[in-house]
Amino acid sequence: MAYTHLITCAELQDLAARGIAHRVFDCSFDLMKPDAARALFADKHIPGAVLAHLDEHLSAHDTAEAQSGGRHPLPGRAQLRDWLRSVGLQQGMQAVVYDRNGNNFCGRLWWLLKWAGHEAVALLDGGLQTWEQSGAPLESGASSANQLPGDFELAEPLVGLVDGDEMFALHQRAGLCLIDSRAGPRFRGEVEPLDPLAGHIPGALNRPFSENFTPDGRFKPPAQLRTEFELLLGGRDPVDTVIYCGSGVSAVPNLVALELAGLRGARLYAGSWSEWSRTPGRPVATGA
Repeated sequence: MAYTHLITCAELQDLAARGIAHRVFDCSFDLMKPDAARALFADKHIPGAVLAHLDEHLSAHDTAEAQSGGRHPLPGRAQLRDWLRSVGLQQGMQAVVYDRNGNNFCGRLWWLLKWAGHEAVALLDGGLQTWEQSGAPLESGASSANQLPGDFELAEPLVGLVDGDEMFALHQRAGLCLIDSRAGPRFRGEVEPLDPLAGHIPGALNRPFSENFTPDGRFKPPAQLRTEFELLLGGRDPVDTVIYCGSGVSAVPNLVALELAGLRGARLYAGSWSEWSRTPGRPVATGA
């Protein structure tokens, strides 16, 4: 059985106990201190996990490779494939992603793997905090994973992507449902700590990605998510929905939540506000 959205701590431990091949990725990060990712990993991580660094591994290294704009441009699919092979991902192997940031960063790798055509990838529900609370073991220092080269191959994308020009064209079209995943103050333009302009894309609805979780950090039940998203969509088809955030990273929990709710087909605007706000001629709105 492949896990394609969420996996629990018990299910992950069972994979290890039964000797089922899998690869765990620690995506923990600090936007204000990017260099801290390695220290966080060295301090503690799930045994056998490998570090997935947002800047180094999950974003393009230069503009020639970038598949989107913004602060965290998507890496080229070949760049992604080569890195996944280097950390031992095999074709069809179960991948598990987690962070210690409330699922703010690990969704990026979930989405990238789906974009690379890899179905068997799941977020560890509740993240590292839940793993610790369950009494499961941790390790420190370097990864203990056997990182013999993998044979991962790219396949047809399993998720939808919108680039900057398409986003601008879609914005002119009736029927689009655009969802901004940032916290309310950033959406309303009251604060903007990272990008040159404050505000949001006109017409966007606001659903902060954190609203998908229960107080203990797990995703809400699918039925609850469906009720909340149906209210937000207001009868519009999920396939006419585009999700964005600041730089295309924290939008993913909303995409995962839609999938869990059975509302499939929404796409990611990967450049997000960091690209839109830097592009001359793009309109900006503030307020609710």
